Amino acid sequence: MKKATAILSILLAALLALTACSAAPETSEATPTATPAPTEAEATAEPTVTPGAETSGAYTLNVAALLGPTGIGMVKLMDDADSGLYADQFNANISLSSAPDEISGKLITGELDIACVPTNLAAVLYNKTEGGVKMAALNTLGVLYVLEKGDSVNSVADLAGKTVYATGEGSMPEYIIDYVLAQNGITDSVTVDYLTEHSELAAKAIAGDVDLCILPEPFVSMVTAKNPDMRVALSLTDAWNEASGGTELSMGCIVVRSALLETEEGKAAVDAFLEAYSESAHYVAENPAEAAKLVVKYGIMDDETLAAATIPRCNIVFIEGDEMGICANALYQVLYAANPKSIGGALPDDALYYSRFTASTTKAN
Repeated sequence: MKKATAILSILLAALLALTACSAAPETSEATPTATPAPTEAEATAEPTVTPGAETSGAYTLNVAALLGPTGIGMVKLMDDADSGLYADQFNANISLSSAPDEISGKLITGELDIACVPTNLAAVLYNKTEGGVKMAALNTLGVLYVLEKGDSVNSVADLAGKTVYATGEGSMPEYIIDYVLAQNGITDSVTVDYLTEHSELAAKAIAGDVDLCILPEPFVSMVTAKNPDMRVALSLTDAWNEASGGTELSMGCIVVRSALLETEEGKAAVDAFLEAYSESAHYVAENPAEAAKLVVKYGIMDDETLAAATIPRCNIVFIEGDEMGICANALYQVLYAANPKSIGGALPDDALYYSRFTASTTKAN
């Protein structure tokens, strides 16, 4: 059993509020993905490449996303790119990977130009490469939820005196849980028991072996579909936003190699890609049933019904410009206070953020 760490005094200094994503310094991703499709940290499949990418003389971008929520928002872009819609603006070699560290290594070596990664990993990469990577947009907000067998938990305060099972110890989920408990003054009255794998905890919840747990999507939808006695009691994103004063919690983002932005052709291709991604994110958020077909088509999940149920709780967005910086900075303040290594050992400066517009922000939902 592990008592949620009492970090209230440190976190109060961090003011703002945040958003979620995951994990340890280099392989950090707090949440999603999985199965029916594997989790971003748990999947073992080889990366898959979108066919038909190099068909014109346009600038070629090598792009990667994770199997799970951080990749779901891009499925319409992938489909449109396959059909040649963007052939006069950019070519896209798009791969889906199973783990963040697989992507980070390729970003560092220059094998990748653009990637969808956990929000904290963007700071890790920025610090590690001394500015060689920039954040261009937030693409996924929080995907963590409290599931309960029963009806006794309807607010964060209702967790007092209870044992909650969770995953992600030593990574973003733990820091998010600790922050929410601390801001609500119940750190010492809640026991958080961490399991290693999302799939392990989901299996226990489906079997009825746990009454109260915290899981990310798509495991939330999987559990509630297979065990009707389990219900979504709380959104940790809502709890985080309330505790932080309204700043969005972000768990996923889009990063770009800085060198790509130093040429006119590279910058134009990146900006066109970001516009296409914005349109894709809006489409996915607004059309979950149709987007679910593409989620299955590209191997992110293997069940259309489950994918359609998962998408609304994946909080797919496209946030850039000033709001991106405000949200990410607020998150980094809290993560740094909890564990500096979670963001690469130092708070990133404003040079981390790239915007194709001045102070521009759009959201997919």
